[in-house]
Amino acid sequence: MLKATEENPVWVHFGAGNIFRIFIAGLQQRLLDAGVTDKGIIAAETFDMEIIDRIYAPFDSLTMGVTLRGNGSTEKAVIASIAKGIKANSADAASWDELKAIFRKPSLQMASYTITEKGYALRGLNGDLLPLAAEDIKRGPASPRHAMAVTAALLYERFQAGGTPIAIVSMDNCSHNGEELRAGVVGMAEGWEKEGFVSKDFIAWLTDEEKVSFPWSMIDKITPRPHPSVEEQLKADGLEDMSPIVTGKGTYIAPFVNAEEAQYLVVEDRFPNGRPELEKAGVYLTDRQTVNDTERMKVTTCLNPLHTALAVYGCLLGYTKICDEMQDKDLVKLIRTIGYVEGLPVVTDPKIISPKAFIDEVVEKRLPNPFMPDTPQRIATDTSQKIPVRFGETLKSYVADEKLNPADLTAIPMAIAGWLRYLLGVDDKGEKMEVSGDPMLSELQDVLKDVRLGDVHSGDAALDTLLTNSHLFGVDLKAAGLAEKVRADFQKLLEGPGAVRALLETL
Repeated sequence: MLKATEENPVWVHFGAGNIFRIFIAGLQQRLLDAGVTDKGIIAAETFDMEIIDRIYAPFDSLTMGVTLRGNGSTEKAVIASIAKGIKANSADAASWDELKAIFRKPSLQMASYTITEKGYALRGLNGDLLPLAAEDIKRGPASPRHAMAVTAALLYERFQAGGTPIAIVSMDNCSHNGEELRAGVVGMAEGWEKEGFVSKDFIAWLTDEEKVSFPWSMIDKITPRPHPSVEEQLKADGLEDMSPIVTGKGTYIAPFVNAEEAQYLVVEDRFPNGRPELEKAGVYLTDRQTVNDTERMKVTTCLNPLHTALAVYGCLLGYTKICDEMQDKDLVKLIRTIGYVEGLPVVTDPKIISPKAFIDEVVEKRLPNPFMPDTPQRIATDTSQKIPVRFGETLKSYVADEKLNPADLTAIPMAIAGWLRYLLGVDDKGEKMEVSGDPMLSELQDVLKDVRLGDVHSGDAALDTLLTNSHLFGVDLKAAGLAEKVRADFQKLLEGPGAVRALLETL
């Protein structure tokens, strides 16, 4: 497999971390096992080079993949589809030369990415180029460091070698990911063109979708940190050196990867130089609109709104694990109402996946999974950025549909009121509670600074300011007829210790 891959590589993946090792590489393993291909994937790490030295090299790029089933059992399998791990680091001459040679090969069909959304960004919140991006533009394609500069430089290498078409595929969990990736790569290349490093012909090739495509995708699989119980199982099985490491950059990683059983990958089928037969490994290959609809189904109805509701109420009630919250009948009723009763009537149905079946799996298998050590505190991070999409899109649909009345909603207003109550930093016992990071936290807490537990009307003025903010909620809640419902729930939540539980019990 290694020799065939080196001679005629078809797939390079940037971002050599856990989601890639167990999910993306697992897909190619299925194709290898079925005899569909004899090629592996070349993994290229753009951020943390210690991963290659300490996790890939000592184990010949093999991964022990451990599936964590909802019933508490595990399934173990060796994933051997990663041909090799390479440092995508232009300062490492040997690795950089190897990557450039790979991108010159006409056989290469795709490069995929799991580098997180921030890996695509060239500019900060103020619109200015990030320092690293600005430096890369000034230096040109010879020694790039930013992931987008690395990609642009390798594509420039391919252009100079004849310009065989290629697909550049984001598999990161962010909206319109292909668009984000394209903007980063093209933005870097255009910066080089202005500086005189590359020609207009290269820009024309790069922006021709028949030459370089940037398909959209939707990915969904929870891959938590290596679980101590899994490490103990592997040791009991006689496997040595399975202990996790923490790199100098703070990456927590092990020779094994554990993840939930459920997984979804929906990819826009736009590959100008052909592609691996991913549909035979369970990937949905479809058009861009269906990819977008699938993501919208997940983010606005079937998963993310449920997560956010569990996060804020879980923190208020003192929970530290999502799976434990799923033993709480009041919280389960809250998310079931948000998903089934209030969400499904306006869900975007992608047709390739049943929205109801998706929620069934989330509520009955994924969230209760005892192996998933996800915390409400982590999920509550950046909630102000999530509310407009996770709840706001459903509210917009209710406003737009003459047959539906937003005022009939009960669980979504309760979730919104719960978030506002959470921002006070006081739990349901009346004790101080840490609030997760959020770019609007200081601003929101300043608006809510006069609100006091035990004084149900102390938040009235603050709510007058907040509930008409369509940027915050996706819609003007007053105009949508929901402001008074949120206000009433918020007032009940201020009644004193135990008020959070009491409100949930009214649903």
